[in-house]
Amino acid sequence: MLNMKKVVAMLLLVVVMMALAGCKTETAKDKKIKDLEFTVVEEVDQPEQLKKMIDEKKMQHMKLSYSDGEYLYVIVGYGEQKSGGFSIQVNKFYETENAIYIDTTLLGPNASDTVTQALTYPYVVIKTEYIDKPIVYQ
Repeated sequence: MLNMKKVVAMLLLVVVMMALAGCKTETAKDKKIKDLEFTVVEEVDQPEQLKKMIDEKKMQHMKLSYSDGEYLYVIVGYGEQKSGGFSIQVNKFYETENAIYIDTTLLGPNASDTVTQALTYPYVVIKTEYIDKPIVYQ
């Protein structure tokens, strides 16, 4: 029969191994290959089908993508806001072996800014070359 110290040591070893197995390490598939070039697309230059998609979803937070075969459009929206004066900053937009990553931040108006006192729906549409990979929104 195993003595109690050996049983406790084995259980402790199993717990540590399970905890380490849950830790995420960066693999080659997660590593950035390159930053992607993009253009912010104003509403007037957006494809009609994309405008319809945005209009249907703009009241809530949205994370969409759309492709016309030549370009990939990535859309991030922050839902309904109580005033104007908001903008969206693209912090990161890059490609890995398996995906495209995007990270954005909603920037609010400064206290000294004069803004419209109406509901607004800030979103950004960025356009890049077509890449057939899933998009990870951070």
